[in-house]
Amino acid sequence: MTESPPVNGLPIRTLAEVVENRAEGGGGFCLTLSVPGWPGALPGQFVMISAGACAAVERWDPLLPRPMAVYRGHRPAEAGGTTEVQILFKATGAGTRLLAETAPGQRVRMVGPLGVGFPPPGPDQRVCLVGGGTGTASLYEWALQCARTQPVSVLLGARRAQELVGLADFEALGVDLRCATEDGSRGTLGRVTALLEPLLAEAEPGELSLYVCGPTPMMRACSQMAVRSGVRCIVSLENNMACGFGVCLGCAVPMTEGGFSLVCRAGPIYDARDVDWAGLP
Repeated sequence: MTESPPVNGLPIRTLAEVVENRAEGGGGFCLTLSVPGWPGALPGQFVMISAGACAAVERWDPLLPRPMAVYRGHRPAEAGGTTEVQILFKATGAGTRLLAETAPGQRVRMVGPLGVGFPPPGPDQRVCLVGGGTGTASLYEWALQCARTQPVSVLLGARRAQELVGLADFEALGVDLRCATEDGSRGTLGRVTALLEPLLAEAEPGELSLYVCGPTPMMRACSQMAVRSGVRCIVSLENNMACGFGVCLGCAVPMTEGGFSLVCRAGPIYDARDVDWAGLP
């Protein structure tokens, strides 16, 4: 399997400087941060970022940070140095709109990396990554790593072409890339599950390893399709959370065996069969 970055596994709490905040279209942004002492991250891990830039006068509204997947910048910083870490997000509420307004030179609070990374596929398996909306941010580095040793298919879905997050970066990987848009403006007309169905139908038992991140209804549908096809499906959940450390209990997800799991500590990566999808909104 591919080598993972030599991370030390210990999250840090720091102030990260904004290097660039680039509008991506469709309300999406690519935020590049210079992070001092960055310990590195595994594909699938995330960070907690303050809702907007730090100011001379403390602002308490919005108060809570936002969980964001690490898009690029998984390698750790050199001793005493910094690493540029990229975050993809969409401005949808008050906190993310403030984050969209940050400018180079400003600083944001960051805690991370948090959570667990993706489990590796089998050595002879074909890897299929399915991303919807900003969920694709969790999948880019994993696609890059897996593509070094085995065939990779990336399926991206969005409402329209302008909302296909990170499309140019995935194109540059040279993997099997397929897109679906609900308005037909790019790729197949319809939802991304329309692209997954034939891949599952063609796969031999044990041939495919499936990883999914995006809106809950999309992940639920992919999980159900995978179960019918006998394919293991790994999902990266996108639950809201306030702390990232398992204190607030706001990210609890129901499990099929009963009880709840805290996404910030045990996740965000789960075997889709372990998640009680009926209990999720």
